[in-house]
Amino acid sequence: MTRYLNKDTQVCISLAARPSNFGTRFHNYLYDALDLDYLYKAFTTTDLAAAIGGVKALGFRGCAISMPFKEAVIPLVDELDSSAAAINSVNTLVNTDGYLKAYNTDYIAIAKLLQAYRVPTDKVFALRGSGGMAKAVAFALKNAGFKQGFIVATNEKTGKQLADQSGYQYQPDMHGIKADMLINATPVGMSGGKAADSMAFTEAAVSQAEVIFDVVALPAITPLISYAKTQGKTVITGAEVFAIQAVEQFVLYTGIRPEQALFEKAAAYARG
Repeated sequence: MTRYLNKDTQVCISLAARPSNFGTRFHNYLYDALDLDYLYKAFTTTDLAAAIGGVKALGFRGCAISMPFKEAVIPLVDELDSSAAAINSVNTLVNTDGYLKAYNTDYIAIAKLLQAYRVPTDKVFALRGSGGMAKAVAFALKNAGFKQGFIVATNEKTGKQLADQSGYQYQPDMHGIKADMLINATPVGMSGGKAADSMAFTEAAVSQAEVIFDVVALPAITPLISYAKTQGKTVITGAEVFAIQAVEQFVLYTGIRPEQALFEKAAAYARG
């Protein structure tokens, strides 16, 4: 059925430093398939407070939050859901009559992927990064039962803080670490960035590891994932994280959970 935009169309948006088409294609595909009067559009901003004010003032139904806004947005919302409060990081806003409630569906996606790939919890991991996404990863690992791990971050303050909060060890670099699973939760390898062609871990570290997990979603095959594949490693991609967290956002925005087959079609279309 052909949908027509009208005065009652519900609008959802995303805010990211470097917007991609994934969310726009994913959500609008599902709106069309389910004949929902919704529209989704990606944006960037240099004024987060004004952008969030616009979400409230214009009555946008929802807003996805990506790097680097996951923590900065917290003072601008009215309520934190437990999923966001537990890790002090936000990736989803739901607007109900001007009242903004914040959630974190990244955590849900990462937990589901760790379970789906059956990563043994006795493995030692090294998690690079200490920002909002790294928090989601660290707590998903903690709650999944991983006992041994390292938070590797150049920012000593936030790195130590995340290590203390999650119960893992902090190191400023990979020196002396032998990890079974490597996880990148930094912008290294992200399209459009200064380190777009770089890997968050050395080839030697990748060779020693069994599982490589890169949460960067754009591109779907980052330099780290590409190299890991050539080495025959088990890989978990940021595109997988993005798809699962996006469907959880879709449910929060619309109240409808698409069937698995439709979700898979939407994810494939979004990857384009």
